Amino acid sequence: MIVLGIETSCDETAAAVVDGERRVLAERLHSQVDDHRPFGGIVPEVAARAHLEILDGLVADVMAESGTGFADLDGVAATGGPGLIGGVIVGVMTAKAIAAVHDLPFLAVNHLEGHALSPRLVDDVPFPYLLLLVSGGHCQLLVVEGVGSYTRLGTTIDDALGEAFDKTAKMLGLGYPGGPAVERAAADGDPARFVLPRPMKGRPGCHFSFSGLKTAVRHAAEALPPGPLSERDVADLSAAFQMAAGDALVDRTVNAVREFGDRYPTGDTLVVAGGVAANAYLRSRLADIATSEGVRLVAPPQKLCTDNAAMIAWAGIERLRLGLVDTLDFAPRPRWPLDPDAAPVAFAGVKA
Repeated sequence: MIVLGIETSCDETAAAVVDGERRVLAERLHSQVDDHRPFGGIVPEVAARAHLEILDGLVADVMAESGTGFADLDGVAATGGPGLIGGVIVGVMTAKAIAAVHDLPFLAVNHLEGHALSPRLVDDVPFPYLLLLVSGGHCQLLVVEGVGSYTRLGTTIDDALGEAFDKTAKMLGLGYPGGPAVERAAADGDPARFVLPRPMKGRPGCHFSFSGLKTAVRHAAEALPPGPLSERDVADLSAAFQMAAGDALVDRTVNAVREFGDRYPTGDTLVVAGGVAANAYLRSRLADIATSEGVRLVAPPQKLCTDNAAMIAWAGIERLRLGLVDTLDFAPRPRWPLDPDAAPVAFAGVKA
């Protein structure tokens, strides 16, 4: 089984060819970071135009590199949402066109399901497992019961963790993208210099909150002597923020691990995925959880944590095996929760 995957949900244009033996036959990714850096964040219109200009070339490249003709494909998968709708439309329409012309099954993949199933591309993780999904737009704890079957245990009530990293970086003058910049600055910082809150820590349940932590960083910076922040100030604030975020993440995830164990006695795996999962400090904190709680931690390689097309192709393979094929009238979705039956959470918005 061979599937072409396309990912255009945000600011990275990607295409990949993956087979059912977990082999990535070819992959290409074009980052738009340089296009958006002057604006300090992602501009949806700029992202959509870039996808439109770049995607056809990436598809041609991966098909050539993989030595695969369209007649050799078993399906075409594209991110159908959630995401910036202009970019999602570009990817979906491209995949539909290929599927229609070559009479191939079309698979609209939930971008979050791509992340959720990504560990199974590199490690035969059995269902069910607990997923911590942390990215710029999402921060959730979910039980992955099977392909297309998810139970949400917790979500953010305000900002996602990746969003908090980006906004903290902007406040500290570290630029965009913020997550890696804060991690680099924190490496030389003293986390004990600034006292920051640990939102939701100690409370029952598994929901997150990071807005107050982000605001506390701003207040701490404003309390320093007037003038530009020194390198030491930036490093110490970055380290304090990262540690506080890690403490909050650990507290919520421990609650989820225990709830997961009570509900699913045979489940023994914690998976972390999404762009923020590339943060080495946070991975180390989660490894500590795994040891103390007696579960196995699985973290995909860093290139599978950030947005990529290999995970979309793999999710397409998983869905195709079950006959979960979409029709060509599928409508791209800016919002698409993995657990549509989860109770609404106040202020969670699109992150629910």
